[in-house]
Amino acid sequence: MSLLRLQDLKQYSDTLRTRQGEALNVRFIEPRDTDELQHYFRSLSTRSRYNRFFGAISELPKGLLHDFLQVGERERFTVVATMMVDGFETIVAEARYAPHEESATLEFGLSVGDRWQRRGIATALLRNLECRAAALGAEHMFGDTLRANETMISLARKSGFAFVNHPDDWKLVRFDKEIRLAPKDIPCASWRLAALSRQADSPSASA
Repeated sequence: MSLLRLQDLKQYSDTLRTRQGEALNVRFIEPRDTDELQHYFRSLSTRSRYNRFFGAISELPKGLLHDFLQVGERERFTVVATMMVDGFETIVAEARYAPHEESATLEFGLSVGDRWQRRGIATALLRNLECRAAALGAEHMFGDTLRANETMISLARKSGFAFVNHPDDWKLVRFDKEIRLAPKDIPCASWRLAALSRQADSPSASA
């Protein structure tokens, strides 16, 4: 699984649409997002933060905030979904993912701001993550959630994920989906190009 060069990350942004047709920009996190990202997590309801981090926090601790902002460090990536609100770019959702080359999998977690839920944002973001997984050569993508998180479980079920018991924590459930997209069939344009480029650079590619 080939990771992208960090200096090229800015070109991998996608414009998605909410259920109401609103533009939703999905891009990698940048240092300029520090305050806005912390504001986003502070504005989540207590339940939403608990569901995202499996514990009670009021904001991102300093160490975790640093981790979120270090794109590519330890092969972990953070993306934010933003919308223009009153003339300002506003974070309305986020996702963090990590490709695991040895198992050809991609692990992820995500959240959507309470104000922006029920607009199809989570569904659109999850589909975008599938594009990224396919482009990075993952054969499966998976996530974990609390057994009580009915919203995430419903989203995963509707998106075609299968459920298994979590290997380490009985309070969690794991959902997994096989990725069957050929590079030319990846629906996200930027990630289709990345996958085709990766395929062309592969040692097994024909001359």
